[in-house]
Amino acid sequence: MSTAVFFGLGLVLLVLGANSLVRGASKLAFSFGISPLVVGLTVVAFGTSAPEVAVSVGAALEGTTDIAVGNVVGSNIFNVLFILGVSALIAPLIVNLQLIRQEVPIMIGASVLLLLLSLDGVLSWIDGAILVVLMVAYTAFLVIQSRSQAQAGNTEFDVENQPAKPGAWDSRWPAQLGLISFGLFLLVVGSDWLVGSAVEFAKVMGVSDVVIALTIVSAGTSLPEVATSVAAALKGERDIAVGNVVGSCTFNILACLGLASLVALPAGLQVASSIMAFDMWVMLAVAFACLPIFLTGREIARWEGAVFLAYYTAYVVYLVLNAQGHDALDLYSNTMLSFVVPITVITLVVSVLRGKSQAAT
Repeated sequence: MSTAVFFGLGLVLLVLGANSLVRGASKLAFSFGISPLVVGLTVVAFGTSAPEVAVSVGAALEGTTDIAVGNVVGSNIFNVLFILGVSALIAPLIVNLQLIRQEVPIMIGASVLLLLLSLDGVLSWIDGAILVVLMVAYTAFLVIQSRSQAQAGNTEFDVENQPAKPGAWDSRWPAQLGLISFGLFLLVVGSDWLVGSAVEFAKVMGVSDVVIALTIVSAGTSLPEVATSVAAALKGERDIAVGNVVGSCTFNILACLGLASLVALPAGLQVASSIMAFDMWVMLAVAFACLPIFLTGREIARWEGAVFLAYYTAYVVYLVLNAQGHDALDLYSNTMLSFVVPITVITLVVSVLRGKSQAAT
């Protein structure tokens, strides 16, 4: 069977596995009397990032650490620039005030922490333990905060994840455990096929595992986030589209790389020099860019979505040109740094100032 077929099947199994895992775990949680809000903040939120976890942990176990790290860094760049870009083009996205005050700063903090931990070129098991502990603490904080606010429910999760109807085939815990087990099985097999295919793609195309992980693999493992955010935008649940992306970025750093670092014994996860020199900084810049963009009227306008998509396209073009050692790379890089980036920064500053002046009046 060809590499492309295995890669495609791997993606399909990852998506199906995540859906099965979320459905089974949600129903099981409901069976034990856990509220929809708590289920949403834990099971559903984690389930959409299950493919990233499966691929990064699987890659770490197989020793292809470039794919483990590149998958997370690339997924975070893809989540913000591509998914929010597409969602904003469908409809301007409303940004919840809590996202601006709490979730985005936490995402930025996680990104800065990852950069600091990676400065020595490796994510050790101690670094992984720090990230996992922070993920557990962050999840507990969200659950406690949501309960203290005494909210009646959360539409993001109530619509799609309801307790099983009495008499339904998935209303009993053996069926729910079966769904969970089946989902985990699909995730393991799918991640194995995807990682193996990605390595073969890299060899055939003559590029590094890092480039494949930052582009094809990261986009593929982000399919659940794509489906969730785009569906939310189409339904008019525009704050959900943004929250899903921000939460996923935080989870990718803390849980995916945390778990992958713990299993990558004894050497830990090696962070490629190319990722440290460029891609990690792009991920950090994208995280920081969310604040001024979100602050402009507390929404992501269509033109801002178009800018996000344009920048993701520019990022991928740079990766391709750099991988091929193309003669146009220097001209392309100089054009981006000298003209495109400064113009974008100026535009964002003007937008923020205009938004503040309008709010004052």
